[in-house]
Amino acid sequence: MITVTVLHPGTMGAAITAELVAGGHEALSVTKGRSENTWVRGREAGATAYDSLAEALSRSAVVLSVCPPQASEDVAAAVAAHGFAGVYADVNAISPQRVRRIADEIRPGSAVGDGAVFGQPPGEGRVTRLYLAGADSAVELVASLFTDSALHVCRVGDTVGSASALKMAFSSYQKAARTLAGVAHALADAHGVGDQLTAEAEVMISAILSDPEYLPSVAARAWRWAPEMEEVADTLRAADLPTDMAEATARVLAYWEQDKDQFDLPVVHTLSQLRSGRSTWTGPDNKQGPGR
Repeated sequence: MITVTVLHPGTMGAAITAELVAGGHEALSVTKGRSENTWVRGREAGATAYDSLAEALSRSAVVLSVCPPQASEDVAAAVAAHGFAGVYADVNAISPQRVRRIADEIRPGSAVGDGAVFGQPPGEGRVTRLYLAGADSAVELVASLFTDSALHVCRVGDTVGSASALKMAFSSYQKAARTLAGVAHALADAHGVGDQLTAEAEVMISAILSDPEYLPSVAARAWRWAPEMEEVADTLRAADLPTDMAEATARVLAYWEQDKDQFDLPVVHTLSQLRSGRSTWTGPDNKQGPGR
């Protein structure tokens, strides 16, 4: 049995806590300064509540930080202030830069694991993936906590920041796509064509993120798509809807303008163009936008 402090269990943290307990480990939560909902979730997941962070840490071999992204550094600083010398695993949706700052804050007392959770909270028939990066000792200990559980551990490298980079890459598409869907449906609703938009979406090819080989064809057509997105922005503006995502899409498409009609370019070239810093987007005011 390994004792783990989970800071601080929301819906995802509570589900992970329940997997720890089901696996025969002892899970601790800290109630001081937390809302009633937080400690109730922890208790229902099987965690033992401690009022003192220092006492919980003194009993723990592992700390799992599962909190809102904006609180991740504060949580790490609180743990570091107590000189915690076990394994600290940050599994929050944060940037590689932020998790490396956290690693610097926690060290030299702890081994640091960089984690990223994919999927809905584990349990009730749902399988969730936990990607881990960092030193072997940290990754192996955290992975051992979830043997034969609904949280499947996948190693993504030994460099702290790799798991977080994977999460940021995935979220940059997943969250933006869902937000963009909201804007699209709001625009269709404003013009009374919501049902038709839904019908068209039902026949679309949806395997977009899983098929990067199609990206050169996007780059080849970017010179036509960028102006179209400017028209979309005008339509959104007239409907009193946010234009930001349409304008941003036009700006990104402009990075590929020099690849006009070159459908046979390799994917690696198409991706490198986005890092080139050379955007030709003129924007709605006809002024060429900066690179990056």
